[in-house]
Amino acid sequence: MLLAGCGNSEGAGSATDTITVFAAASLKSTFTELGETFEAQNPAVTVEFNFAGSSDLVTALAQGAPADVFASADTINMTKAVEANLVDGEPVNFAKNTLTIVTAPGNPKDVASFADLADPDILTVVCAPQVPCGNATATLEKATGTTVPAVSEEASVTDVLGKVTSGQADAGLVYVTDAAGAGDQVTTVDFPEAREAVNTYPIAVLKSSRNVAAASAFEALLTGPTGRQVLIEAGFAAP
Repeated sequence: MLLAGCGNSEGAGSATDTITVFAAASLKSTFTELGETFEAQNPAVTVEFNFAGSSDLVTALAQGAPADVFASADTINMTKAVEANLVDGEPVNFAKNTLTIVTAPGNPKDVASFADLADPDILTVVCAPQVPCGNATATLEKATGTTVPAVSEEASVTDVLGKVTSGQADAGLVYVTDAAGAGDQVTTVDFPEAREAVNTYPIAVLKSSRNVAAASAFEALLTGPTGRQVLIEAGFAAP
């Protein structure tokens, strides 16, 4: 952990010159940026990423997929990883995220609230229930008494966003960070009920890691000042 705290490259390349990070799809932009920063600080190590829905990542890890680090978009799937004896040490919470509504640019269907998504004439896409963003959607439906007649349930939040930006859906429920990253490809509709379903993101080094020093160094970068700044700029809240 001294190596991780220092953030330099000396000794980081032991055992293997590559670490594989399994991360929630909503982390793609921030983790890609931090991966480049990490490689600049640790030139002996290459970071490879697998971005997907957190539930799919846990399933793959449980089936023996090799990886060094796991970052989940909720504590539920990290708990599954812990209970499957996949995690080395204690997971560390590093960010929080909430849902928002995205529509086609200009909001042609005039979506103004979460309740509006109950209208079957508004073609809405959500995440599948087992995915963190889908679980958050279900929590919101229960808390508000609103049922969203989704036209499809996607395996990741980026797939939901893609359905909206491609014109296949009128609206979608995604994280505020994904909406921000989409820029003018979408119109964002915030709603106060979103605070009822805030997702906490944890990260952990895995027992299958072949380079614990480098994996721990990546975790330290993410949870330290550099990682926190990148996450905040992307719209994530502090854990």
